[in-house]
Amino acid sequence: AETGGKNATIVTALSDRELAVKHVLHSAFSHSGQKCSATSLLLLEAEIYDDEEFKRMLCDAVKSLPVGSAWELQTRVGPLIRPPAGDLETAFTRLEPGESWAVQPAQVGDNPNLWSPGVKYGVQPDSCTHCTEFFGPVLGVMRFETLAEAIDLVNRTGYGLTSGLHSLDEREHAQWKAGVQAGNFYLNRSTVGAVVLRQPFGGVGRSGVGPGMKAGGPNYLPQFMRFEEMATSAATNEALANPDLESLRTLLVNGGMSNIPGELAPQRPRLLNALASYDRWWREEFAREHDHFRLLGQDNLRRYRPFATVRVRVAAEDALFDIVARIAAARVTGAQVILSISPLTKSDLLNLLRRCSEKWAKQIEFTEASDEQLASHVRGLPPHSDERIRYAAPERVPAIVRAAADETGLYLADEPVLAVGRIELLWYLREQSLSHDYHRYGNLGARAGEKRHEPS
Repeated sequence: AETGGKNATIVTALSDRELAVKHVLHSAFSHSGQKCSATSLLLLEAEIYDDEEFKRMLCDAVKSLPVGSAWELQTRVGPLIRPPAGDLETAFTRLEPGESWAVQPAQVGDNPNLWSPGVKYGVQPDSCTHCTEFFGPVLGVMRFETLAEAIDLVNRTGYGLTSGLHSLDEREHAQWKAGVQAGNFYLNRSTVGAVVLRQPFGGVGRSGVGPGMKAGGPNYLPQFMRFEEMATSAATNEALANPDLESLRTLLVNGGMSNIPGELAPQRPRLLNALASYDRWWREEFAREHDHFRLLGQDNLRRYRPFATVRVRVAAEDALFDIVARIAAARVTGAQVILSISPLTKSDLLNLLRRCSEKWAKQIEFTEASDEQLASHVRGLPPHSDERIRYAAPERVPAIVRAAADETGLYLADEPVLAVGRIELLWYLREQSLSHDYHRYGNLGARAGEKRHEPS
């Protein structure tokens, strides 16, 4: 499910300031600010925030927006779906310490649903205006000194639906893309108006519920489906590109698991197939950025961001394949693996797993935890946690852990473990969309002469 957000647009000193105002106006006040992707925070670098000319330009632009009935063609800000109440009423009528009205909102005529847009300067970190979603035409403006500070202010809201940046500096682009926690990134353009497949939609943190597959994209349906593998094909012994998977494949092929209990030995071919599939799909789908449209002047990229940590929960019912395949899937993404072991796990299986992971010693941590301890850990994870917990099947998730995840909104990846990388690797990644208007007023700049190929 996709929820709302406290979406921010960052404008740095290295931006096209007039273009930034144009896009912020559309992002903040189209549909009266009632789009879940609407910009409701504007973060200005100190040089711009302190520039009275920029402030005048922004405020004049906001005041110029025609407010009125949706039936009138000139209207740019129409009625709200209901009279302001709760957080939105507070936003319209109260100022917090440090805040001042650059443009004060007001009810228009005798229609309680019709309000002119407002702009608050001086919004302070961790204030109500900073961290609360206002589903209406109110824009809070904050000041920052460095882009790192701005990224921290964005992430501190706990939301992560859309994020905007206006900058002409590619170094700032890279820093923003690496640091902001969001599902949809908009660079030098507005933050509203996502198009199916072009910008698959959905957020992270408090702006999303579920595994993070985006609506309007090629990965949306798997989260509503149940997959079963057909008969296992003959195992492949070809070398793998990923060094971690190759070391495990070599261990399997060369008899490094000769002490596997008899009932587990038949799982070796399926494990080999899984390693080959994970290696292939990581290279072909998940380690790459994809642009299905290749529009001239606008990049629309689908990309995947791995979790820093994957906690593989080992239950007493888990087969060897369930455990090793999850470790391999997590490692192909580059995640550190925490093997969370129930006190009921068999000692011979644990010894085997330790031998399997000897070459991965820095990337795999063994820890023993009861269900109660794991539930406590789940409750302590922040909204933007960079950790995913992976069970091998839904029925193996204890009620106490499930309840803790429900309380916090944390997604537990508990789909049955598959040897098919196109499906299995989805549970170890977050999908992101990035839309970048790289032209300026039709000028393609340094990219004017690049060769563009048709989508494959």
